[in-house]
Amino acid sequence: MKNPVKPTLKTEILPLLILVATIISSFYFYSHSPEIVPIHWNFAGEVDNWGSRSIAFTIPAIMVGMYILFLVFPFLDPKKERYDQFRKVYHVFKDILILFMAIIYFATSLNTLGYNLPIGIIVPVGVGILFIIIGNYLGKIKMNWFVGIKTPWTLSSEEVWNKTHRFGGKMFMLAGLLIGLEAFLPISWRLPIFIAAMVILLIGTMGYSYLVYLKEKKSHNA
Repeated sequence: MKNPVKPTLKTEILPLLILVATIISSFYFYSHSPEIVPIHWNFAGEVDNWGSRSIAFTIPAIMVGMYILFLVFPFLDPKKERYDQFRKVYHVFKDILILFMAIIYFATSLNTLGYNLPIGIIVPVGVGILFIIIGNYLGKIKMNWFVGIKTPWTLSSEEVWNKTHRFGGKMFMLAGLLIGLEAFLPISWRLPIFIAAMVILLIGTMGYSYLVYLKEKKSHNA
């Protein structure tokens, strides 16, 4: 069966190169890291959890698994025919997520080797840019079961799906802007701003989805 998103060398060369570079680098990071390495940083950019250096292999393994899922999902989706309508966006999502994970992986791994990179800035700025890019493309995703904003209401109506994703795209961009900016604000502000961004994104999008659903239901019953 032909893949609904029609992967080609052109669409897969970037993620494959990133994966190969990450996998090769994992052996270097593992062999040059101490037995115990930092595995989590708080909002101030300070290490607050430690773990085994085997984490050098964990993230690349997750990235490979993610890449495989991106290739498999379209086959499993009952609405697989819809992927042809947004396959370019689907490849953008795949590429940007793998690139984001690779950037975080290299930044944190180099930090364990003593390069003292500003993780407290790199991570939120990276997340912010990721959300902004996702938000920019979100409105182009057509109804499916694996990618996008899936609520009981978006999955029940094409109109609710489309309106929610256009609105959700704006919410993702707003949340991304807030998350990216909080890295440069006083430490005491960072957690509240992050929580506010998540509330705006999750509650705002779900609430809008439900309201659009109610409006559509009311118009059909009129």
